[in-house]
Amino acid sequence: MTIAPIAPTLSQTPEEQTRSKERSLAHTRPPLDVPGYESERFLGAGAYGEVWVARDRNTGRRVAIKYYTHRGGLDWSLLSREVEKLSFLFGDRYVVQLFGVGWEAEPPYYVMEYLDHGSLADRLKQGPLPVAEAVSLFREIAVGLVHAHGKGVLHCDLKPANVLLDQDNHPRLADFGQSRMSNEQRPALGTLFYMAPEQANLHAVPDAKWDVYGLGAVLYCMLTGEPPYRTDSTATLVTQGHSLPEQLERYVRLLHESPRPTAHRRVPGVSRDLADLVDRCLSIHPSKRFANPQMVIDALQTRVARRARRPLLILGALGPMLLLAVMILFFWSGAETSVKDFEAAQVERSLDSNRFAARFVAELVGEQIDRRWATLTDEAMDPQLRAQLTSATGKAVSDPSRTTLQTMVDSLRKEHPELTATHWFLLDRHGTQLAASPLDPRTANKNFAFRDYFNGTGRDLSTHPADATPIHEPHRSHVYRDVSDRLALAFTVPVWSGRDGIDDQRVIGVLGISVELGNFAVLRPENAQGKDRFASLVDTLADGSPKPRAGLILEHASTGEKQQVEGPYPQVYVEDGQLQRLLKLEDLVLKAEDKRSAEITRLEAKDDYQDPFDGKYAGRWLAAFQPVMVHYPHPYEQREINTHWVVVVQERFDDAVHPVRLLGHRLLDWGLEGLGVVLAVVTALWLFVILVMNETPIFRWGRRLRKRAGLPVTASGSSSVGSGTGSGTPGSLAAIAAENDSGLSGTE
Repeated sequence: MTIAPIAPTLSQTPEEQTRSKERSLAHTRPPLDVPGYESERFLGAGAYGEVWVARDRNTGRRVAIKYYTHRGGLDWSLLSREVEKLSFLFGDRYVVQLFGVGWEAEPPYYVMEYLDHGSLADRLKQGPLPVAEAVSLFREIAVGLVHAHGKGVLHCDLKPANVLLDQDNHPRLADFGQSRMSNEQRPALGTLFYMAPEQANLHAVPDAKWDVYGLGAVLYCMLTGEPPYRTDSTATLVTQGHSLPEQLERYVRLLHESPRPTAHRRVPGVSRDLADLVDRCLSIHPSKRFANPQMVIDALQTRVARRARRPLLILGALGPMLLLAVMILFFWSGAETSVKDFEAAQVERSLDSNRFAARFVAELVGEQIDRRWATLTDEAMDPQLRAQLTSATGKAVSDPSRTTLQTMVDSLRKEHPELTATHWFLLDRHGTQLAASPLDPRTANKNFAFRDYFNGTGRDLSTHPADATPIHEPHRSHVYRDVSDRLALAFTVPVWSGRDGIDDQRVIGVLGISVELGNFAVLRPENAQGKDRFASLVDTLADGSPKPRAGLILEHASTGEKQQVEGPYPQVYVEDGQLQRLLKLEDLVLKAEDKRSAEITRLEAKDDYQDPFDGKYAGRWLAAFQPVMVHYPHPYEQREINTHWVVVVQERFDDAVHPVRLLGHRLLDWGLEGLGVVLAVVTALWLFVILVMNETPIFRWGRRLRKRAGLPVTASGSSSVGSGTGSGTPGSLAAIAAENDSGLSGTE
């Protein structure tokens, strides 16, 4: 197949442009009077001749008459092809209209529509266009190309200079000198930097994708002010070729080796989908480009539809999310409030339970004290013991009376193991120890009149007090350190001289037992360890240490551990602030007739108790406090007295509220599961919406869904624009360029 020689767009040399300009300024009359038209003014000159504005004498319509006065460079085949294509597109509102041709005139001319707003290139001299205006013009240019392609005409030289603007700034396609019919096989060159790389070939076959590339280049130029790939250096590089084939070769190599243009992506207002559309139009590889202008319009329509749906989509997406957020907020607030209320109720129930337990344990401890005092009192009333005590007073340790007394005390210890006594001891009226079980040589015949358990003053006196007197009623001593340096306290009763009662008698001695701290065995049942609740015992009176201090822990769960029992009992005190609370409770007990009065009840519980023992007992506890009250045994005055001991029943806060927190965690889990289900449902619905709303579904069943939903289905590469006859208003005017003379110079 023979390919006809190409007819490139001619370019004027600088000298020719200067002469044309001078000639244009010198002309006051057109080269020829066209019958039926009255010339009004000179419009411009180009490589082929002059352009004048004339008025139709019959209709008054203004037209542009193009005179081909430069016969030397005139390509009549080019002129004839342009007239042929314009005749094909006559009546299309997107194409500049041809009204008449004077082939036989001297010089030849043709009469065309006059548009007084100039070309798009003139408009771009003022700078890039706003994005909205550029997209609007771009779409109308694409529609014009679709109309032309629908009639079998490929423009092949699309650029801003070949797009004219009418009085409403609507674009019209002009200059069809390089156009080809779709069935033609002859190549056609466009303009540098607007021409597709495969078009820059003297043997190329015309393709609709050439106009797609030109569309992208025009839109790129409208957005940025310059065509893609064009800079002063690249334009110089291409035009320095000595021949047309060399220039085309340089142009193609430049496009393939240069990075993809990105200036349009930096333009404010250019969305990602618009930038992607430009990139696809400007793809170097034709296979990646839109197949025809109709597909470009489809992509634009998809973009417009997507932007139109965006508020609804955002509302559709944010609406459920906001509703879900509100539901979550209300659920979270309600659940948190409910959990807090349940927690407070659970804390109060636990405190009530602890109050009951504290009263029970306090009564149990009181019974233990009553039992010790009652046992000691009964034994102190034994006539044999009193007689032997009287006989042994003042005697040496080796005296038989002392030996007999020691035997009696040993027997008492064996007879009463339930008292959990560390030692039994018997003192004479002067405080000298006459007997002790078990016997310790370090304490034998030692005077203990200074001890609180002998004198009952609540404190240890000097080592040899001269004025110490024995107790006259049952007494509980403060905590002291015994000869083995262990913490202990003593329960003592006076031994009276008479046989019956205590009236009008004198004290002849003191009988007592000592109990080492940690060995009461009252508050430590075998299963107490590891439980979430236990009782401890606090002494609110000052102890017998060198620096007396109140609040010593007498009994605690930790003392039930084997390693603690085998070693010395730790000297641990209640924190000062909590001790003041216990002392206040003690004070109220002394003043109140009813120890269960409302005021005391209010003070007998605490929800943030801090256990004095560190380690595993550290943390927050729920504690209830109860003073230990006892009665003096017969034959003493029957009255209730305060031991100044306080029972503390404590329960770990976290263990008490664990069921409530577990409920809260389950509510949170249920809420999260519900949230996950709702999100899954919303996501599935949105996937369905996206699939149905997609205008170019990939899967066959997606197209079926769109058909069932009553939505259009657009096949790839289809064309929905008709013949393009146009419906523009007859006689609409716009400016026409004097001459399209850019050629391959790289300029417009």
